[in-house]
Amino acid sequence: MAQLVKAAQAGFDEKNDALVTVEPIASGIEIELTSKVIRQYGDQIKSVVLNTVKEAGFDGVKVIVQDKNAWDYTIKARVLGALERGGSKA
Repeated sequence: MAQLVKAAQAGFDEKNDALVTVEPIASGIEIELTSKVIRQYGDQIKSVVLNTVKEAGFDGVKVIVQDKNAWDYTIKARVLGALERGGSKA
């Protein structure tokens, strides 16, 4: 199981992108989402984030997503980038 060793970010706070920050926590996966389209797509965005973190093999992660109408593949890439920058394989 991979663990975060430090907080890290990936992405940009610009149109059609997402700024993703990951922070280490004791255990589990927490997701904090800010988006103008949260009512329509909030569940889908959270699902993409959760599945991406699980598939990458991480636990003990808080993911903060500031979405600016990003596509799912962009969100996934930003989450993976942030995890890689802040993580260490155990």
